[in-house]
Amino acid sequence: MRPALQTAWHTCGGHKLIVLLPGAYMKPDDFRAAGFFAAAARRRGPDIVAVDLDPGLISDGSALSLLDAEVIAPARRQGYAAIWLGGISLGGLLALCYNADAPAGVDGLCLLAPYPGSRLTRNAITRAGGLEAWEPDCKQLDDPEFRMWRWLKRPPAAFPVFVGYGRDDRFADGMQQIAGCFPAASRLVVAGGHDWPVWLDLWENFLDRGYLAA
Repeated sequence: MRPALQTAWHTCGGHKLIVLLPGAYMKPDDFRAAGFFAAAARRRGPDIVAVDLDPGLISDGSALSLLDAEVIAPARRQGYAAIWLGGISLGGLLALCYNADAPAGVDGLCLLAPYPGSRLTRNAITRAGGLEAWEPDCKQLDDPEFRMWRWLKRPPAAFPVFVGYGRDDRFADGMQQIAGCFPAASRLVVAGGHDWPVWLDLWENFLDRGYLAA
């Protein structure tokens, strides 16, 4: 039997929840150590659950189905009024992939420096004339990254998204492509690179925008 996903909870006593996915080589408690939980507490923000998606679960394709079965579906049964999904770097990519395959699964996305996926995927889209011109074939749609980019072609106008990244992030070009799929009011670019001070700055901006205010 596969062990349950490891999680770290922070409860503010509210009726809204955000599920946070860490980046590569991060653990759920890294969000606590970086000040994410404390920032939410100061603002009486949403409850938070940070989830550890083991690399083995990601590589075998079971991570997102387990996330749904063990975290998101039980949270729905608990009666949260809104559930958002967010993530940093690889976690942001996985949040987008989850949403592309289960568009009614969560009520919004918080994407902090979302990793834009492999160069092979992005280059294939570029060779096709860019995202607007690209139409995925059946083989491409076997790949969750291509399904993510297909969703990004026309995300629902009413679906709330926050996407932010550091101006000097090494993946900034791809992150800009993701951000460009959403209205200007949904985007934020701050000074800095691919590191925790930038992600905390973006997180505090997300909280201050009141998407998940009590």
